[in-house]
Amino acid sequence: MKVVPLRLQPGADLRQALEAWMDEQQEQAGCVISAVGSLSLAHLRLAGAAQATAIHGELEILSLSGTLSPDGAHLHIAIADSSGAVIGGHLCAGSLVRTTAELVIGLLPDWSFHRELDPATGCAELQITPQAPD
Repeated sequence: MKVVPLRLQPGADLRQALEAWMDEQQEQAGCVISAVGSLSLAHLRLAGAAQATAIHGELEILSLSGTLSPDGAHLHIAIADSSGAVIGGHLCAGSLVRTTAELVIGLLPDWSFHRELDPATGCAELQITPQAPD
């Protein structure tokens, strides 16, 4: 595994920045190892919901995990508001970094991730393939 630190600046769209960054990598598979920072706006798709919920405020990133592939990411986030209340769900586009987002990303050169529609779930699900040796 190749480990890469990454810092996002205020105003960056957390999900879109991670997807754009992954697009620039030679590797075809990645994962979020750790993430801390804050958001001013979070768009989360909660369990079972069809649409994202917008949450405004001073939000701390407690955890972020998921997989990264050239054709998309699957990311879950837990955030806390200024009273300490915690909520989590699927991280959607439009989630904006408030002060910083400090990430450690793992790139997996021996693997290829891509997403294909799974008729059983109706969603684009992760497909995992070993990479051929160079």
